Amino acid sequence: MTLQEFLGYAAATLTTGSFLPQAVHTLRTRDVSGISLAMYAAFTAGVALWLAYGIALGQWPIIIANAVTLALAATILVTKIGVERSRR
Repeated sequence: MTLQEFLGYAAATLTTGSFLPQAVHTLRTRDVSGISLAMYAAFTAGVALWLAYGIALGQWPIIIANAVTLALAATILVTKIGVERSRR
């Protein structure tokens, strides 16, 4: 593994892993009061574009990190939307 690959995988692990506690907390507590719908919608769309970019380049650190981050961010986003709809 080259230094560049190591840096890519290390960065991907840290940034993607940072979403795991929020996703777990959101699913356990259903507390979405501190989550901005507009921010998470934009973020999730941006991560989807980063995933497409990684696929276009064939860069596995970008692909893996953004696929996992997209799943976590989408989970939080869907939970936010569902909880807010149920409160109406």
